[in-house]
Amino acid sequence: MAEIILNVDVRDGVGTGGARATRRTGMVPGILYGGDKAPVAISVNEKDFRKSLYTGKLLGHLVTLKYGEETQPVIARDVQFDPVTDRPLHFDLMRVDEKQTIKIEIPVHFINEDQCQAFRQGGSLEVVRHAVEVKVRADHIPEDLIVDLAGHKLGDTIRWSDLKVPADVEPTIGDRDFVIASIKTSSAAKAADEIEAAVAEETSEVEAEVPATEQAAEEASEG
Repeated sequence: MAEIILNVDVRDGVGTGGARATRRTGMVPGILYGGDKAPVAISVNEKDFRKSLYTGKLLGHLVTLKYGEETQPVIARDVQFDPVTDRPLHFDLMRVDEKQTIKIEIPVHFINEDQCQAFRQGGSLEVVRHAVEVKVRADHIPEDLIVDLAGHKLGDTIRWSDLKVPADVEPTIGDRDFVIASIKTSSAAKAADEIEAAVAEETSEVEAEVPATEQAAEEASEG
């Protein structure tokens, strides 16, 4: 089962007024939906909810919802926050079966940037997908998708096939090997290269002109 348990209460008040009343009691209002049952208005203690939320393992992970003696595996689908205080205002939980295959977005994390020579050469990482929607069993959801940047070069394109993921994790995009990120030369580095190339070209032209001038001077003195 999941590492996180949410002890919830069923709430009577729904709508904006009911949600505000719930928050005034130190609870966070939410909705439980999915499966073959009707949606249920619930609430959870805000302090406990914050603790679970900031472990980083609540959103998009299998957790156990507990109401009295009853338990239900659920997936936290969404949490809404106050834009000023960052206080959690509302959450959505989806009922699932532990062995059920679900679709869910998994965040992409990049590691070993310090071991990638491309960045020391002025390269920059251009991320195309910060998360990827996958199909996976509810109790096998990975915490993240890892991209190891060690050994990558300037100009490399990192695709889904470059990621090391469990065999039972499949992307919902199945018709192509889609791009996750690429390593490009930064505009500053490109400008520096162009300047360096221009200086080198000018230097070579000057060096080519010097022998020609010296030869002309020698011919004039002999004449």
